[in-house]
Amino acid sequence: MALLFYPGDETPICTRQMCSVRDRWEDYAATGAEVVGISTNTVDSHKSFAEHHDLPLRLLADVDRKVADIYGAQSLIPGKVARSVFVIDADGIIRHRDVRPLGLFRPKDDDVIDAIRKAQT
Repeated sequence: MALLFYPGDETPICTRQMCSVRDRWEDYAATGAEVVGISTNTVDSHKSFAEHHDLPLRLLADVDRKVADIYGAQSLIPGKVARSVFVIDADGIIRHRDVRPLGLFRPKDDDVIDAIRKAQT
């Protein structure tokens, strides 16, 4: 499983990040891993964002940041989650962790896909 935390729907960097995942969806899907996007936006916001950009991944609404807090995805921006990637293996062990408290740069898809594959070996 790959958890992709991002600060917000319809923001410039986040939109590029999620659209990049969409554009590489075949590569993500080929890993067999479930890939989930997570932000503090609401379910309605996620629905609109996913429809607007034709996003194939499930988006989780972590409006109270409970999931982000559990994983340590704290942002320096109040009320937001840090742009982060967590890859979890079949035994529930976190095999890859990339937390970016400012989130100005998005993770590279090749790095995330590679981390998913490594977690499966």
